[in-house]
Amino acid sequence: MTTTTVSDMVRLLLVEDDPDIRRTLARGLTEQGAIVVPVATAVEAIRAVTADRPDAVVLDLGLPDLDGSDVLALIRASSDLPVVVATARDDEREIVRLLDAGADDYLIKPFSAAQVMARVRAVLRRTSPIDRADPRVVVGELEIDPVARSARLAGQELTLNRKEFDLLLALATRAGEVVTKRQLLAEVWQMPWGGADRTVDVHLSWLRRKLGETAAEPRYLVSVRGVGVKLVDPT
Repeated sequence: MTTTTVSDMVRLLLVEDDPDIRRTLARGLTEQGAIVVPVATAVEAIRAVTADRPDAVVLDLGLPDLDGSDVLALIRASSDLPVVVATARDDEREIVRLLDAGADDYLIKPFSAAQVMARVRAVLRRTSPIDRADPRVVVGELEIDPVARSARLAGQELTLNRKEFDLLLALATRAGEVVTKRQLLAEVWQMPWGGADRTVDVHLSWLRRKLGETAAEPRYLVSVRGVGVKLVDPT
């Protein structure tokens, strides 16, 4: 059994002005295993970034004293702290603008604490320094080196294009965990507002072919109907 210590827990700064949403989301994120620092204003958020040293920020845009986009700009002016924007604004131009301005992900209300935590974990995986001592991810006979951007199956080099490699790495780093297509679109294609599931399906089909398997007879890539896909050790 794996024991989670306080040092392993993600410390989140939750910036949300609505007291009901802030309270509910803080409770849900705590149940998901996070240490949550909830604040209601931009001024409190900027102060907490320095004082509380969070691992990531979950940022609402509609704050009473300053727009959340300005808070993002202030954070980006001084740090690379991961920021997940979580808001009711669903205008695509606004989403693109904020992602270009440095947001790491974008969630549109309503959402659950579990969805927020999944996005935070994905962002932290992308932004955490790679262990240079042994960066490889090994699942069964599949070996992936994120530094060299290479993958081998039973010692044989796999020829993967950029997105195929990113998709394989995203699944391998959470082997055994079911990952939704929406999560993959956000993490691999940087499309947090959704997109064509067919994009994921096509790339999964290409990956299966290169791994020597099919959807009907999977070995590593197992689809969970109506939920998503997981990468498993076939042994």
